[in-house]
Amino acid sequence: MREISPGIIIDPEIRGGKPVIKGTRVPADILLGKLAGGAIHEELMQEYDLTREQIFAALRYAAAVLSEERVRAIL
Repeated sequence: MREISPGIIIDPEIRGGKPVIKGTRVPADILLGKLAGGAIHEELMQEYDLTREQIFAALRYAAAVLSEERVRAIL
């Protein structure tokens, strides 16, 4: 197990090494997709037994990953 961002881990034994919320088997991408689809924090907290801080960890992770992305302009 390796923490790749505060509150986000990867472990080859959990979900094939996909980033998950620390202490759970909830993939960060699933959580982010549900938020993007309009789910509210309270729904996700209840559905996945998460804390608000765990949800924020997924959002911080996504922001960090996107901040490193480089887009090449096509002219």
